[in-house]
Amino acid sequence: MIKFFNFFAKITGWLVQFFCFRTKVYYENKKVQKRKIKGKAIIISNHCSVYDFAVMMFVFWRRVLRCQVAEITYDKNRGMRFLMKSLGAIRVERNGQDFSFVGKSCEILDKKGVVEIYPEARIPLKGEERPLEFKPSAAYIALLSGAPVIPVYTNGSYFKRKRARVIIGTPIEVGALVRDDLDEKENLENISKILREKVIALQHELEEQTRKKKKKTM
Repeated sequence: MIKFFNFFAKITGWLVQFFCFRTKVYYENKKVQKRKIKGKAIIISNHCSVYDFAVMMFVFWRRVLRCQVAEITYDKNRGMRFLMKSLGAIRVERNGQDFSFVGKSCEILDKKGVVEIYPEARIPLKGEERPLEFKPSAAYIALLSGAPVIPVYTNGSYFKRKRARVIIGTPIEVGALVRDDLDEKENLENISKILREKVIALQHELEEQTRKKKKKTM
């Protein structure tokens, strides 16, 4: 049901997203990680808009992305709840003690699926430093599942004259980042910091690639 609904959404929404986002995809290293994802993986990205998921759905169009969605969006109304459930979104209770989303995410990854996580946990407010500090859940799920993390950066230019630009980074084996001199909490905080720095580095890489491309056309 989830695969069918995703396929239907991509087919019917392709033309709309083409004109609304006009997404241009860049790569940190195309030989290592293109749009095609083999096996289980966790996609992490900075969070700009509620439309981030729609953009990523078409960037990685070959796979079904099981996106973690905050309860405020998931439960917005009956129609949204039906849409999120049909697309296979993972409901996250951010302010409670319900951590079932961790087990659900690991279950999907154990079946060679792809989980999409926005570690900032919310869209930054105007004037806040972007990206926000990363929550530890992405690092924790990556360690539990052994799934590689694919970092992504998006410029968030949706429904604008300036087209959306997304850059895909090389996969990160989070297990290799664990330090023996740190306890579990410290390791999660350190790994989350490293993942955030990677997304920021991708932002700079995207800006550099865009600058070089513009220079060539001048």
